[in-house]
Amino acid sequence: MTNLEKIAFVGVGRMGANMARRLKDSGFTVAAVYDVHTPAAQELAQELGGTVATELKTVTASADVIITVVTDDRAMKSIFTGGLLTGAKGKLFINCATVTPAIHEWVQQRCQAKGAQSLEACMASSITQARQGTLYLMCGGEREAFDRALPILEKLGTSPRYIGAAGKAAQVKALVNMVMNANTAALAEGLGLGDALGLDLTMLREVFSQTGARSGVLQTDGEDMQNRDHACFFSAAHAAKDSGIALKLAKAQHLNLPLAAATKKQYDRMVQAGLGGLDKSGIAELTFKGRGKGVGTGN
Repeated sequence: MTNLEKIAFVGVGRMGANMARRLKDSGFTVAAVYDVHTPAAQELAQELGGTVATELKTVTASADVIITVVTDDRAMKSIFTGGLLTGAKGKLFINCATVTPAIHEWVQQRCQAKGAQSLEACMASSITQARQGTLYLMCGGEREAFDRALPILEKLGTSPRYIGAAGKAAQVKALVNMVMNANTAALAEGLGLGDALGLDLTMLREVFSQTGARSGVLQTDGEDMQNRDHACFFSAAHAAKDSGIALKLAKAQHLNLPLAAATKKQYDRMVQAGLGGLDKSGIAELTFKGRGKGVGTGN
């Protein structure tokens, strides 16, 4: 594949839009964009010099490679039964949403029936990395589809990793987010208890960083928890959804995962309280004394 082939996007929220910008900067033609929120698509299309597709079949007709970045299983089924596979023969669909492994398997079957290829490219990074082209990408599907997609993937992320057959990368992504979410909840409890004990939280974070309490979320979320800065990079609602995916996988294997279940309950509480749009760091609002009302976003 060369960057002479055209790309289109379905789903141009903050992640999808930044991925499109990155590919445009890397010399690819972003021919069309589609989003259920039409103003977002219009603004991005104008910025990138592409067109706004008002129908999914138009997206497929306009490009050789279609990248989808949608929210959940329902959205994936909706686009792949709603016209996206019209005229799909020879096209490649790169699907980046965090959805259940079964959905990726279903998408591959539908694409193959139309003479198209599909690849799941699960992302373990956030908005900033999407713009910088430093996403961590875990990929699943036919090896031939991965090889075809690689020149694009290498512009979006560092060292894209091929995991295996369709659904396998989604399994790994579910486990990544399950562990990340549990770490985030544990960090919120540690800092919350430290605050209740009257400890200096900056000192406590420094000690955590030099001991067995060190974690990736300590670096990304610890200061935000302390300062109540929950501007969203990965939402609590998505954390709840993704922990749920992992728990469904565990149930199918007859495994009991009490920590993952407890973490999901905490994120479900945030969603039920109307806080699902906050960053996952907002889980600290449930553990610090005197919080839970007047939740901040750093403003």
